[in-house]
Amino acid sequence: MKSTTDVISISKSKLVGSVQLSGAKNSALRLLAATILTDGKVQFDNFPNGLLDIQVHLKMLEVLGKSYSINGNELSISEVNTKINTCLHWDERSIRNTLLILGALTTRFGEGRVPLPGGCKLGERKYDLHVMLLERLGAKVWEEEGYLCAKSEGRLVANDITLPLRSTGATENTILCASLAKGKTTLWNPHIRPEIMDLIDMLNKMGAKIKVYGQKCIEIEGVEKLNGIKHTVIPDNMEALTWAIGAVITGGEVEILNFPYQHLEVPLVFLKESGMKYYRGEGSLIVKGGEAYPIEISTGPYPGINSDMQPLFAVYGAMSRGESKIIDLRFPGRYAYAEELAKMGMQYEIQGEMLVIDGGKPLHGTTVNALDLRAGISLLLAGLTAQGETIIENAWQIERGYENLELKLKNLGVYIS
Repeated sequence: MKSTTDVISISKSKLVGSVQLSGAKNSALRLLAATILTDGKVQFDNFPNGLLDIQVHLKMLEVLGKSYSINGNELSISEVNTKINTCLHWDERSIRNTLLILGALTTRFGEGRVPLPGGCKLGERKYDLHVMLLERLGAKVWEEEGYLCAKSEGRLVANDITLPLRSTGATENTILCASLAKGKTTLWNPHIRPEIMDLIDMLNKMGAKIKVYGQKCIEIEGVEKLNGIKHTVIPDNMEALTWAIGAVITGGEVEILNFPYQHLEVPLVFLKESGMKYYRGEGSLIVKGGEAYPIEISTGPYPGINSDMQPLFAVYGAMSRGESKIIDLRFPGRYAYAEELAKMGMQYEIQGEMLVIDGGKPLHGTTVNALDLRAGISLLLAGLTAQGETIIENAWQIERGYENLELKLKNLGVYIS
């Protein structure tokens, strides 16, 4: 697969073999933002260096004054400049992680400027919670000439913060900001999920004082300095689920090494009830193909099925004989990818906020568009079951979240071009 720009083609194939999971993208991006909080060296193992979004973030860190070196799946980040730039000058393709960069810069240096996320305005859900938490910790936040800016007089000051909804990004940013704030911050109604626990684990190794009380609250006692450390990134649960569903719908057999079973217990329950056959190996999950049955799911906070997973379940439903139903409670109506699957023969309708799939109909190859990362991988899985050639445009989207995809598919008996 060519890099960043292109089209890929794929034909009907079974997934057979073993696959090693990469480090979790949704964890790795947050961990990179956390490296801004220290002038010490931070070393990572099991880091997904090959992902497009990771490469973008590393370039952003360079702009700020950090340096990095890569060796396979190892990454080392150091601070080479005597003064870190607190303004992120960036006019290339962006990522949502800039809000965490703003929080990290503000809590360590007392100020930060990042490009406005997507050019949206204050008060929209994309970042109003981030503005709220920074203001609750004593920062002034404003927009200026295409930038979102924050400034504090001295250290941020601890406070009680209650999130009106369980936001992953706002939870992460509160943790980052409060780690160096003065006093104890209590975050109520946080979103506790594996990637956030990985961030907390790393920060505590660095010298932070963070305690988690279930889904109820997080207490962060601010410290004056955080240190460099070595940290291993957790396996990617989205990649794990992708290979598991792919094994079932293609009639193959896949051993998924380093499988994060404890992070996917709820999705596995639904899949087992819907026909997926699997058993646990030593540190792995072995999934065998077979008949898939209709599935009914609704998305929700961890440990439930998250919104990113629902396109994968839609492909599962398309291959199941009967009616499957999906409701996305976090992002109602997030079903644009279904139109692309329909080009391949999936029959569906939208009933209110529910996606209803009439499954079991043969799929056929055609030209489709990867609207985003998760849409792209769902089209790829569908292409493995379809008669004829499937051509996926904007396939660079898949590279944002699946490292070494072409090589891993080859090891599973699938060739793409």
